[in-house]
Amino acid sequence: MPFVTAKDGTRLHYEDWGTGRPVVLLCSATMNSRMWEFQAPYLAGRGLRCILPDRRGFGRSDRPWNGYDYDTLADDLASLMGHLELRDATLVGYAMGGGEAVRYLARHGSDQVARLALVCSTTPYLLRAQDNPDGVDPAVLEQVTAAMAADRPRYVSEIVAPFFGGPGATADSHTVSPQLAGWITGQALDGSLRASVEITRTLLTEDLREDVRGIGLPTLIVHGDADVSAPLELCARRTAALIPGGEVVVYEGAAHGLFVTHADRLNAELLAFAGQ
Repeated sequence: MPFVTAKDGTRLHYEDWGTGRPVVLLCSATMNSRMWEFQAPYLAGRGLRCILPDRRGFGRSDRPWNGYDYDTLADDLASLMGHLELRDATLVGYAMGGGEAVRYLARHGSDQVARLALVCSTTPYLLRAQDNPDGVDPAVLEQVTAAMAADRPRYVSEIVAPFFGGPGATADSHTVSPQLAGWITGQALDGSLRASVEITRTLLTEDLREDVRGIGLPTLIVHGDADVSAPLELCARRTAALIPGGEVVVYEGAAHGLFVTHADRLNAELLAFAGQ
């Protein structure tokens, strides 16, 4: 299996499929590269080279105690980009992967990147603050991390329905099979508890507004209007407002898991964007 070594010695696993213009697919917070089951084969089969890293702490990468802040994650990505000598790449950041992508651009520039796609991105800033009054209550962080520590399988299973079905969803109301939902749940548990807690802390507390404001690349922003994990108005709309000419492609009725529930549409959007 291919690995690249980060600055601190952490070994990071990645897949490298296909040939052509590179597309780097950055996964959601506690997921790993297997989440791109419906996107990577499609894109690689249509003339693009798909790079799928496992974030540190998850999947087949090493699970160190530290390094789950955006600066370190961006540096991990830079190690991969440099190792593969990528050029003219499209970065696709899903949920927390969007934060990873914009911090990478802020720290390392865009010499190797031509385009940015933010899908259900948690940018620019989730936490409630004086200058972000509509953000998430800080108490939610402690509630979530306590629930993870007490019974992580139960916590993950309870968020599957809203992940796929939006507000008020029940276990039977999302549009995926129980088997597929179980597969996604398994991925969310396939990481260390420490990594899951610290990634969640980073996701909620780090302010990426200045990073987003500095983006000067063609940017595709895709978001569902029923996303309770990264609300449309708090995340996609505000991200777009910070990017010159930024616009949001809204998927009506889509929750946070549109990489599964709206895979065909998302695949077509990414192929058209990355292939231009």
